[in-house]
Amino acid sequence: MASVHESLYFNPMMTNGVVHANVFGIKDWVTPYKMALLVLLSELGRAGAQLGLLERRRLNRLLLPLLQGPDMSLSRLRKAIEESCPNLASSVHIRIKLMAEGELKDMEQFFDDLSDSFTGTEPEVHKTSVVGLFLRHMILAYNKLSFSQVYKLYTALQQYFQNDEKKNGIDETDMELTNTDELEGKMEKEELDIPLREEEISCGGPLSQKQAEYFLSQQASLLKNDETKALTPAALQKELNNLLKFNPDFAEAHYLSYLNSLRVQDVFSSTHSLLHYFDRLILTGAESKSNGDEGYGRSLRYAALNLAALHCRFGHYQQAELALQEAIRIAQESNDHVCLQHCLSWLYILEQQSSDSCVLLEHSVKKAVHFGLPYLASLGIQSLVQQRAFAGKTANKLMDALKDSDLLHWKHSLSELIDISIAQKTAIWRLYGRSTMALQQAQTLLSMNSLESVNVGVQQNNTESFAVVLCHLAELHAEQGYFAAASEILKHLKERFPPNSQHSQLWMLFDQKIQFDRAMNDGRYHIADSLVAGITALNSIEGVYRKAIVLKAQNQMSEAHKLLQKLLTHCQKIKNTEMVISVLLSTAELYWRSSCHTIALPVLLQALALSREYSLQYLASETVLNLAFSQLILGIPEQALNILHMAIEPILAHGAVLDKGCAMFLVAKCQVASATSYTPQKKAEALESAILNLNEAKVYFVKVDCREQLRDVLYFQARLFHTLGRMQERNKCAMLFRQLHQELPAHGVPLINAFK
Repeated sequence: MASVHESLYFNPMMTNGVVHANVFGIKDWVTPYKMALLVLLSELGRAGAQLGLLERRRLNRLLLPLLQGPDMSLSRLRKAIEESCPNLASSVHIRIKLMAEGELKDMEQFFDDLSDSFTGTEPEVHKTSVVGLFLRHMILAYNKLSFSQVYKLYTALQQYFQNDEKKNGIDETDMELTNTDELEGKMEKEELDIPLREEEISCGGPLSQKQAEYFLSQQASLLKNDETKALTPAALQKELNNLLKFNPDFAEAHYLSYLNSLRVQDVFSSTHSLLHYFDRLILTGAESKSNGDEGYGRSLRYAALNLAALHCRFGHYQQAELALQEAIRIAQESNDHVCLQHCLSWLYILEQQSSDSCVLLEHSVKKAVHFGLPYLASLGIQSLVQQRAFAGKTANKLMDALKDSDLLHWKHSLSELIDISIAQKTAIWRLYGRSTMALQQAQTLLSMNSLESVNVGVQQNNTESFAVVLCHLAELHAEQGYFAAASEILKHLKERFPPNSQHSQLWMLFDQKIQFDRAMNDGRYHIADSLVAGITALNSIEGVYRKAIVLKAQNQMSEAHKLLQKLLTHCQKIKNTEMVISVLLSTAELYWRSSCHTIALPVLLQALALSREYSLQYLASETVLNLAFSQLILGIPEQALNILHMAIEPILAHGAVLDKGCAMFLVAKCQVASATSYTPQKKAEALESAILNLNEAKVYFVKVDCREQLRDVLYFQARLFHTLGRMQERNKCAMLFRQLHQELPAHGVPLINAFK
């Protein structure tokens, strides 16, 4: 670890041609780039009324990023000025050229003339304005330079100008050698190369304190709100290492390094940077006193709390618990209630699988409200809602609780929590099977403008909430057969959340699941089987369930049954009720395919009881459809038709297209089976009604490209047309059936035993 006093003995005056005014505690110094900015301000004052209103506005908007940002080359600075005012850019270039090619006294005279900006009854620059403070800092820093330092600054300015001239000379040579098309492409690339983009900035030399603070705050904001516009992990770490080389005790740089390491899941580097951050915070005395105790005590407890959060993120729960206990102990000794509330929130996350976690959370919410911590209170309420949703509470109670949370958000302008709340509502409606309401909530979030203003025009739309909502939106479109739209949404997700970003695993899982469902619908089980490994890597439970589905489709019944039984035991242990019901439904289908129809009934009744207990309406409707199919197999189609009316409406209103098709196919089967005891006229009417339902089912299956089910529908329709004596329609269905039958292998089970 570097010594805390190392920066006092490190002399940055002799590095990179940059002349510092003072080694000890200096906050700003003169560089060639800043001299170019001084020339710009001087020319701006000279131009006066000659500049148009629009040009002056553009220049005023440009000045602040130029003053705060890191140093840039002269060519990029000229390009930025040219976009606002070409004439002024030419004047600045000529003035710098005269100074660089002139003598040392020209630079001396330039700094002497800067003081005139503050003189007179109506000075050009106000002393306390942003520009005025910058001018005063530069004049003061220049006046403190010794003669040798002034000479070094002059030579640095000459080198700065000569580098620009060399670059322009190379560019002109390249332009002569290239044809017109290549030149146009090059110019388009340069136009897109905006001078203020942080990706392009390279901090070759030491930054001043203000420049470093601006750079760090901007990158931290981008990491939080729009990670794709921040520097890449490698480039950002390079810049941070450069900052720390000149000032190893810069605590904020260590913290940004910690955030950057989290992006790439580097547990060693992130832990190292986090510990260095708190070490520097204590040693440099940057920590302010809080709650009446010493500053380093506050740093220690929050260091332990952050370390617990870090270990929790990487799944090191035992280490996280030890660090959290340490944070709680120090916070109790210091009587820091705010820190204790944060500790209580993390304690719930570590112990949410235990029975008393709900009590912890309720206590946390009450205490957060008492101590005026709306952010923690809102997060606690949303965690309670999530827990109650999995416990089977009705949707109206959950939405009432979220409404109270939303009042806190709007009252305190917590825009990030507003996004999280809407994303959670989307997930809750999806859990309960209300796809229309989920779609409405997703569209609400996507059409919202964030309340929080973010630097450089970045909207707060690259957070985890937006990733969750867009993933749900892609799956909803895929369920309705709009695969092109789902593909466009996933393409947008890939651009917004690249594979190396922290939220990329969300869309990766949904992408794999959609591809899996399409392969299963199309009867390409080998492709579906190849996707199982990717799904398992992202979600082990989902991967095992999909593997069992593939084995079931390939008629490997015993292997599928073993997997489903293991998965059922595991999901019952971790209380994943939604997956438990899905496993029970798949197990019942295995029993049908094995001609064990009576064994399937208790399994389906157990699934129905669970789905109703936990208010999972869509799964309950799907279970009723399976029960109706069991009754059809057992020879009581009239009873099956009666209970179908209980389930068909939610399926048609909120269900996936495949489920709608299966439901209509089942209705047709029950109608045909019930018509055996009817009179000839009534039987013909029932068969005609069944044909209409089969047509509707056929439309659904075509929409999702489910060729196996479509083949069964065509076979069934051909039989019905034959019974009714409609030979032309029968032959058409038979021909289409034969085409599909030649493309797809037969599954080897009777038609009546296949529900989905």
